[in-house]
Amino acid sequence: MPVITCIDDLKRLHRRRTPRMFYDYCESGSYTEQTFRDNSADFGDLRFRQRVAVDMSDRTVKSTMLGQEVAMPVGLSPVGSTGMQRADGEIKAARAALKFGVPFTLSTMSICSIEAVAEAVRAPFWFQLYVMRDEEYVDDIIARAKRAAVSALVITLDLQILGQRHKDLKNGLSAPPRLTPRSIADMSWRVRWGLEMLGTRNRTFGNIVGHARNVGDLSSLASWTNEQFDPRLDWDKVARLRDKWGGKLILKGILDAEDAKEAVKVGADAIVVSNHGGRQLDGALSSIRVLPSIVRAVKGQTEIWLDGGIRTGQDILKALALGADATMIGRAYIHGLGAMGEAGVTKALEILRSEMDVTMALCGRRDIRDVGRDILLVPEGFEGRWEQPG
Repeated sequence: MPVITCIDDLKRLHRRRTPRMFYDYCESGSYTEQTFRDNSADFGDLRFRQRVAVDMSDRTVKSTMLGQEVAMPVGLSPVGSTGMQRADGEIKAARAALKFGVPFTLSTMSICSIEAVAEAVRAPFWFQLYVMRDEEYVDDIIARAKRAAVSALVITLDLQILGQRHKDLKNGLSAPPRLTPRSIADMSWRVRWGLEMLGTRNRTFGNIVGHARNVGDLSSLASWTNEQFDPRLDWDKVARLRDKWGGKLILKGILDAEDAKEAVKVGADAIVVSNHGGRQLDGALSSIRVLPSIVRAVKGQTEIWLDGGIRTGQDILKALALGADATMIGRAYIHGLGAMGEAGVTKALEILRSEMDVTMALCGRRDIRDVGRDILLVPEGFEGRWEQPG
């Protein structure tokens, strides 16, 4: 077993142990992948101020998210098809998050259903909703989330129309994978992955098949999903969904200060500054670069979390220093899951916490809640390199 020291080590193992179509699904963006690359690269423009002769004992990275104490200000983002990275992947990730002390978010497009995850973890988790045209289905899945004691609803706002990801099309991505000579050859090298998949019944989209009208198998699922993302989603519909849910509401996909203000008006308990991991509007700015303008617009009116490009605990610290209240991670924990299952998710979280803790100390801070912009050296033009309207 190789020595695991960072998320990139997990990423390399993930690539070796998971069929290509599912690894590529995780590690890709839309069109040219410019925004996908910028999400991570733009963290590199920020530098830390090293401080010395400061008491670094008794440090803590504990914080809160939605009033809940967390082991560190990090939540696991919703990621579709997680159960194809590793058998029962959503359950394994949820268990790891629960034991570690951070929130887990289940995707609408998960392989394991809401009910399967609830039965397995027997503890509250969050659920992410894609707004579909079929309002009966949307009402039903919100009701299912309530019955499963889901503690917060995450509405994703930036997928009214599906962005094109070239790798997914070329790989013929599907869940379960279509059996072609290429996919069979690819899977034959991943013996552990295949054996685990044979041992589970969770191999397709458990929140949809058998629940949406006229979706009883893989062929009907494909046509349903292609037609269902709702391009009519607007703030009025968000408000109606808020009322139907009646609990804690998180709005994900905010990348503009004006949209952040609208999210506050509609009653969001938290907003997630995110461009869907660079998988939707290619050419949009990275999450970290737009964060300061959103902080200025709505700080103190709702919690502000950053999602996108986080691969190290230092990235998390930089986001907090620029005003985020917390962060969410997707690919970082998926690399752990694909590499080592539940233990890999735990390892990813341990790596991020350690990197954040050590860096915080070397910047002269002992409590994550005391981290501010003064621990950073921010280059001139980091925010204003592109002029925004108004």
